[in-house]
Amino acid sequence: MSAVVESKRISVPEIMAHKNAKPVVCLTCYHAHTARLLDEHVDLMLVGDSLGMVIHGMENTLGVTLEMMILHTQAVMRGSKRALVVLDMPFGSYEESPQVAFRNASRAIRETGCQAVKLEGGARMAETMHYLTQRGIPVMGHIGLTPQRIQIFGGFKTQGRTEAEWPAIEADALAVAEAGAFAVVLEGMAEPLAAKITGQIAIPTIGIGASPKCDGQILVMEDMLGLNPHPPKFVRQYGSMGADIEAAVKAYAAEVRARTFPGKENVYTMKKAG
Repeated sequence: MSAVVESKRISVPEIMAHKNAKPVVCLTCYHAHTARLLDEHVDLMLVGDSLGMVIHGMENTLGVTLEMMILHTQAVMRGSKRALVVLDMPFGSYEESPQVAFRNASRAIRETGCQAVKLEGGARMAETMHYLTQRGIPVMGHIGLTPQRIQIFGGFKTQGRTEAEWPAIEADALAVAEAGAFAVVLEGMAEPLAAKITGQIAIPTIGIGASPKCDGQILVMEDMLGLNPHPPKFVRQYGSMGADIEAAVKAYAAEVRARTFPGKENVYTMKKAG
């Protein structure tokens, strides 16, 4: 009988234990090689449907399919060993009914090996979140600015700018927590409201364009690395990889055109006859 040794990933309960303890470090990730680089430094990797825009050049996330999400999550799982990996359920894959959501979410987990899924929506999706969690599928919620509803919002607009908007958003946060979600993303939310919600609910809040008082933070990796020429205003860029890549390609192109490529002695030499 052979023993199977599995590496220990951060678990859902471990993420929940960050509440009122230490911040949860999160980033989006879409490919194996970047997953390897992130793995030792983050607690959670979200394979976000933002890949539609940052990887596939779409205008928004609405054209992303479940098959695309599964493919990219498989890559992230291959490249990581430690971080908890969450798959973002794409538009149209979970809204119809709790049963449809379970069918698609269970397929996603089965085919990728990821630990959890993320669903956009508060009170309107609470029944579905409860249905999934009761059947063994960990769920991360997402309220505030929900990109899959930009047609209704009329664009990417900050939520909770007036206190009149607060009660509905607070109710969404409470509904997500009571439905069994292990954490909730607060996106594009007025800072005082995000800070208030963080103090109201028992699960970690993960901010993106919200409040530093959230229990954790997440950014789209390409935004913080400088690969997006038009990042959101709230994003702090920690690198300038877009400029670095362009400079490297420019240098390479110049060498090829000058016929000096590859710039080093060719390691392949012809064998002498005889």
